[in-house]
Amino acid sequence: MGLFGKSPDKSPKELVNEWAQKIRKESRVIDRQIRDIQREEEKVKRSIKDAAKRGQRDVCVILAKEMIQSKRAVTKLYASKAQMNSVQLSMKNQLALVRVAGSLQKSTEVMKAMQNLVKIPEIQATMRELSKEMMKAGIIEEMLEDTFESMEDGEEMEEAAEEEVDKILFEITAGALGKAPSKVTDALPELQPAAAAAASEDESEEDIEAMQSRLAALRS
Repeated sequence: MGLFGKSPDKSPKELVNEWAQKIRKESRVIDRQIRDIQREEEKVKRSIKDAAKRGQRDVCVILAKEMIQSKRAVTKLYASKAQMNSVQLSMKNQLALVRVAGSLQKSTEVMKAMQNLVKIPEIQATMRELSKEMMKAGIIEEMLEDTFESMEDGEEMEEAAEEEVDKILFEITAGALGKAPSKVTDALPELQPAAAAAASEDESEEDIEAMQSRLAALRS
């Protein structure tokens, strides 16, 4: 593909329009990802309610932590959409500058946004490609290689605050759980016969593992 300064086939206006089109397309990818995660969250909420009825405190905590990770992932995706919108607005400004100066101009705002966008796994490949094209076009400076590394939140997720778990459990069960105990070994009052709870335990574990796998796949 020809680039500004390298090929006479594409004008600055054509380049900017092409970049804007790619960003809009990737923005729709983010929208779908958000919807998928939120749909899975609804399933997790129902599972938390079921586990609470069975008195499975440890299961509730595990699922609540999955909810925390998913909510944080959605927050980051929304932030990415805001950055993509910022880049699109900057592209419109570039077109105005082209009419005055006749060429594309360097933009620190676009540079900062692209440095963050190349870290988002869902759109990483396209954002890397756009970054390279923008570097060649002179809009942004060359980015360091470590900028392209994906963000890792493993430790942060492992240290999910207890108050967040408490809040999620309280909201989902409409206060039925009360304030969550500090230890996952603390059990809820038995809300159904022990035999029935034992019979459903294996099935619950399989459901939880499947749910965790689906959420992990959506967030990766």
